[in-house]
Amino acid sequence: MKLRRVVVTGLGALTPLGNTAPDFWRGLVNGVSGAGPITRFDVSKFKTKFACELKDFDPTNFFDRKEVRKFDPFTLYGMVCADEAVLDSGLISDTLDFDRVGVIWASGIGGMTTIFDEITAFASGDGTPRFSPLMIPKMIADIPAGQISIRYGFRGPNFATVSACASSANALIDAFNYIRLGMADAFVTGGSEAAINVMGVGAFNAMHALSTRNDDPATASRPFDKDRDGFVMGEGGGAMIFEDLEHALARGAKIYAEVAGAGMSADAHHIVAPHPEGLGALNAMRSALRDAGMTVNDIDHVNTHGTSTPLGDIAETTALGRLFGDHSSKVYVNSTKSMTGHLLGAAGVVEAMASIFAIQNNIIPPTINHFTDDLEVDQTLSYVFNKALPTTVNTALSNTFGFGGHNATLIFKKFVQ
Repeated sequence: MKLRRVVVTGLGALTPLGNTAPDFWRGLVNGVSGAGPITRFDVSKFKTKFACELKDFDPTNFFDRKEVRKFDPFTLYGMVCADEAVLDSGLISDTLDFDRVGVIWASGIGGMTTIFDEITAFASGDGTPRFSPLMIPKMIADIPAGQISIRYGFRGPNFATVSACASSANALIDAFNYIRLGMADAFVTGGSEAAINVMGVGAFNAMHALSTRNDDPATASRPFDKDRDGFVMGEGGGAMIFEDLEHALARGAKIYAEVAGAGMSADAHHIVAPHPEGLGALNAMRSALRDAGMTVNDIDHVNTHGTSTPLGDIAETTALGRLFGDHSSKVYVNSTKSMTGHLLGAAGVVEAMASIFAIQNNIIPPTINHFTDDLEVDQTLSYVFNKALPTTVNTALSNTFGFGGHNATLIFKKFVQ
């Protein structure tokens, strides 16, 4: 069968760099760090005392107080992003077939704040099992997908994807596949995460996964730098409208980019460590290129997973060097996590959005906080360090990897009718 073409017609973002998609992009291009001291709870006894929190976000600016109490922060983040993307797309109209519009949403963790608050309240009580009747719908990962569909009346395919930090990239890939197979006309797709709390920071500290550069949070996220010491936790979310090309053209929609291809794989190696040679990452990228009908020579830019972890950055750049070979010096590589921190399950969508903006604006955001080269990181690639690079970007590849060995790669390209 002939696959339908899929395009991106709406964007929404809520990130540590800005509370809208345009603000997010401005922060990236200007090399802004979203990191700072944690303000949500007392961090005096924590190994890590900083994160990339949202700035000036008040949910009551979007919902009434009664509605806010019904949802975990990760759901509120998701709804805000989705609202921006739907409005940006102009999708809603009297002629829209709501049965053909779906929602695929992601979260790597779900309602962690709700779980922690409810268990803490129980543990401090007399043992009587008093739990909120809203606890379950607040904590489960599929609630944003359901709530977004309720909010707009979208009756197409509706579910959540969970694959740790690859979750929202997998959501985008599923939406891409459903549309090109003719099973829907459009999707609201993306992901959200809200894990900057006592349990989230404490648990990742226990894994020795987080940077402990408490003396200088703004420079703590250092992808590819010799002195990187772990990732910086972020929060927020991102939403996109994926749409069948003919459906978008028929309604005169603006088109940001085309989804060219996607690939997925498993490391089959370790519960949290990447394959040391990046074999799973390599397989995902090769699959995406085959799916797009492209070769490595067609790729201009790679937005890496680039977490700033000692093992992860080496594994990914090793895979990139093997993949691109002689073309390595011609592909521009960055990690926007140097600015946003790691949004966990929402990382894939916000980094895919950064890739789309790079294509649209012909500017590659920098990897900030690079001070010292690490010779274990593949040196054949062209890294964009510390300052944005104006250059023609026709195609961009976006990588996202998750604990458990989940790998997801998306390729976007300039739309040409």
